[in-house]
Amino acid sequence: MMKIITMLLLFFFMTLIGKAQVNNLINITVDANNVTHQMKGGIGASWHALINDIPLNNEKYDYPVRSVNPRGSAFAGNPPLADTAAWNQLYHHAKWLGLNFVRVEIDMRMYEPDRNVFDWKNDEMQVLFRILDWCEANHADVFLQQMWGHVAWNAHPGVHPLLSSPKSVDNFANGIATLLKYLTDTRKYNCIKYFCMVNEPPGGPWGYWWSAGSHVGPSITEAWKKLNETFKEQDIKIPLSGPDWVSLPSCEPDKMDFAQYLGAFDIHSYFGLTAKNNGKQIISDWVAFAKSKNKPFFITEIGNMDLGWGTDNPEPKSFKAALSNASDVVLGMNLGVDGFNRWSFTNRGDMDGQWQLVNTYNLKTKTYTKQVTPENEAYFGFAMLTRFMGKYASVLSLKSNQNLEGLVMTAYKNRDGNLSVLIVNNREEAVNVDISVENFDKKQPFNLYQVTENLVKAAGFKLNPMAKFKNSGKLKDIQLLPKSISVITTGALKNENFGVID
Repeated sequence: MMKIITMLLLFFFMTLIGKAQVNNLINITVDANNVTHQMKGGIGASWHALINDIPLNNEKYDYPVRSVNPRGSAFAGNPPLADTAAWNQLYHHAKWLGLNFVRVEIDMRMYEPDRNVFDWKNDEMQVLFRILDWCEANHADVFLQQMWGHVAWNAHPGVHPLLSSPKSVDNFANGIATLLKYLTDTRKYNCIKYFCMVNEPPGGPWGYWWSAGSHVGPSITEAWKKLNETFKEQDIKIPLSGPDWVSLPSCEPDKMDFAQYLGAFDIHSYFGLTAKNNGKQIISDWVAFAKSKNKPFFITEIGNMDLGWGTDNPEPKSFKAALSNASDVVLGMNLGVDGFNRWSFTNRGDMDGQWQLVNTYNLKTKTYTKQVTPENEAYFGFAMLTRFMGKYASVLSLKSNQNLEGLVMTAYKNRDGNLSVLIVNNREEAVNVDISVENFDKKQPFNLYQVTENLVKAAGFKLNPMAKFKNSGKLKDIQLLPKSISVITTGALKNENFGVID
């Protein structure tokens, strides 16, 4: 009798498990012919060219900078110029990740330290050339970002040059135009696709780098207008982008009388696209506004300030942050965002949190490392977004009638025809997925790539396919591990291959 009861109980529990497995099965349909949005950019990371540490001398100014480390720890995050071996390693990582939309940061002090005195030979300009050389050679698009002026010759009296708005917008515009003419006409860079004149100015929830102190300085609108006029006069074809506000600012057209002078719109986000902060609606509003002007919209800094902001804080490079960033990129792609930049590629991690994808700096010894190594949790988590996606990818229609709570997913097709489905499983349990692919070549096999915190922490982890599916229009029983990022793709990259850029 006990044997019969045991068998009945076993059958009962197996039935419950079977039902649970069925209930945990998600059916997804992707239409390869239904493009909902073609991105005007891609996915990459911020790459600072600034290296010279200049004393703040705050006591000299009535309006000083309000932070001990105002430039952030991406400042001086690259290897020393003399260490060409480390630079070659850095190039390798950029290519392996497949960074195709790179935000390159500079300041005016680098190229015009005094009025009409231009310096193309200093160390910081050599760093800039190295970064642009890599982007040019690898067909990566550049979003060139002037972070601030930091020149006393065009600062308002009593205002720290690091945060001062330009005293003369004519000199400001002429300096920038001279730089861009040199980069494009003399050095022949074609990779620079957008230019932004100032980082995080006032206008969003927080802004800092555009102050006239007690003086009446030029408005942002006046500066963009003058810059736009100067670009036209000098036949500079690079579109201006802005407002570059932070963080996750609402789209308020009545505050943007400068919109007519811009060729693209961009903002920063450090809090995640959550229901709490109305993030999805904010991004939707920006996308709709940009589309109404027939211009692209980018999130040019994306990170997770709520996961840790402060000196030596490792949270931004954690896998938890990688999941959050991946979720935001997927949601943004579905909403129509044209490109994303993670903060940041190189980063010393010694000022405002450890945001680095690769490690170039030893925090304990305060010296640069000879080996440029991945920060595995951030690096491989971000690779799932960048490695398989070429620039100008087409986002595809993806549908499911089931409860997707905790799951975010998108599908895209590269210009070479390769199709990918990107899924972030934020749940604590595994999920099984069936994917129906409509209007696609059924002969191409799909490969499954997947990362979790435990996987990327394992010694010697390599990002190789975990499974292969012969495409008969239906990819069955794909298991998404708890807290994972997965890519199911016709692209077949082994760990030793470089990522897709163009």
